[in-house]
Amino acid sequence: MSDNHLERLVNASLEQMAARAARAPLAQVRARALEREAPRGFVSALVAAQARGDNPLIAEVKRASPSRGVIAKDLDPARLARAYEKGGAACMSVLTERASFGGSLEDLVQARSACSLPVLRKDFLVTPYQIWEARAHGADAVLLIAAALDLPALVELRGLARELRLDVLFEVHSESELEAAQAVRPDLLGINARDLRNLAVDADAFSRLLPNARGIAPLVAESGVRTPADARRYRKEGADALLVGEALSSAADPEAATRGLVRA
Repeated sequence: MSDNHLERLVNASLEQMAARAARAPLAQVRARALEREAPRGFVSALVAAQARGDNPLIAEVKRASPSRGVIAKDLDPARLARAYEKGGAACMSVLTERASFGGSLEDLVQARSACSLPVLRKDFLVTPYQIWEARAHGADAVLLIAAALDLPALVELRGLARELRLDVLFEVHSESELEAAQAVRPDLLGINARDLRNLAVDADAFSRLLPNARGIAPLVAESGVRTPADARRYRKEGADALLVGEALSSAADPEAATRGLVRA
């Protein structure tokens, strides 16, 4: 990676991981992960939502972001998770990076314990320790970002996730990253309208990448989905699922906002 915003995010995540690893060595985390109950099916929940006629929605627990700053100052992960479930979301995503997003693994634990939805750990995951850690804390799926690692490392982490029965959402922003997606063979392919290297948003990223992305894995539209009209547009363009964070975490009535996107 070059010296860019994504590199700083990854480095911050690694620093946070190092502090946790000093308290909980890998052997301890592995033991906890192997004791967990079977994961809730993340992809299967999206498929079930599609079969019901809903827009398959991944609703995100997001306290803050580098581009927006504080999104939800007094966010209660458990309460928000229950609202998402009542609103009809198929799955949840929980930010666990602290420095720029205000998240934590405790947010993931609280959100998952409060509902029956499958949960994605959303963070800058670049080491096996973080994958084991996700499973140990109850994650049902993990995010891998194409721009964050070279291909051998991405394939290694995808393989570990598969061993642990974690579904993988693989995130791309550019045409060149689709080659990595084909090699990684993820369970879901996310097309992020936001370039994490500079935080710029390309509203046409999904439609631009769609022709060559189709067929790799079910497609998830990320960033830029705020309203029912946005949901309809992305679904019409070919998105199999939608990931929505800021608009839901900051909503005055997150249950109603979720329902509006699910039924759009």
